[in-house]
Amino acid sequence: MELVINGLSKTYANGVKALNDVSLRVPKGMYGLLGQNGAGKSTLMRTIATLQDADSGSIQLGELDVLREKEAVRQRLGYLPQDFGVYPRINAVDMLDHLALLKGLVKTSERRAMVDAMLQRVNLYEHRKKALASYSGGMRQRFGIAQALIGNPQLLIVDEPTAGLDPGERNRFYNLLAEVGESVIVILSTHIVEDVLELCSQMAIIHQGRVLYEGEPEAAVASLSGKIWQRRVPKAALAEIEATHRVISSKMVAGQPLVHIYSESSPGEGFTEAAPGLEDVFFARIGGLC
Repeated sequence: MELVINGLSKTYANGVKALNDVSLRVPKGMYGLLGQNGAGKSTLMRTIATLQDADSGSIQLGELDVLREKEAVRQRLGYLPQDFGVYPRINAVDMLDHLALLKGLVKTSERRAMVDAMLQRVNLYEHRKKALASYSGGMRQRFGIAQALIGNPQLLIVDEPTAGLDPGERNRFYNLLAEVGESVIVILSTHIVEDVLELCSQMAIIHQGRVLYEGEPEAAVASLSGKIWQRRVPKAALAEIEATHRVISSKMVAGQPLVHIYSESSPGEGFTEAAPGLEDVFFARIGGLC
């Protein structure tokens, strides 16, 4: 099973070109879609999830035409959007039972068995009778994954899934996603580069609706070996550095800017070679530096 996107484009009524000739090949496993807010990630996710149409292009999920066979695709799809809403007064068991029924599981005994197993899997079984409104942020996200996994989907889409989670909840959430990714296609849409590097064997960088990179995270990082240089500079000197060098990023460290620049050879001037990271890849790509 593979998801193949070819030449996908979408322009909104206000003239914003959210997707511009996007082509991707997504295999089974964890696939990272990395981009800033507004890059086009959510538009792409909604289009794959059959929630909106594209202006042109095609999407194939195995033998299914995603843009034409929407109902068939929805039977194989799990989706956790960025803004995941629930009915606040309903409990987890009843909500999942309803969703399982919508997925075509008509036998009550089979449906209940699947719901109980899913709640066990996401560690919510002991909270199954509580109203969803009472759940913490981490519990809500685990419930979101449970509803997305009902019906054993072949494609799971999660859009910015860890916003508001503490580090422990985030780790537990990603452990669950990694387990799921052993047998299905999981698309992780995020702006957090560390998540992609740690979890995903394949990735794409999208910016202003265009794909700037597709491949292995490690290969992307290796391509910058020997080309990233760093230096701490006084705040007053930052503007001059930005004017005279190809600056990838700058961040405050102990009250002083730490600057990363892209250069094929040593720029001198107190710069030292830095081990590249996926953040360097991301900023260098969207900045047009490589």
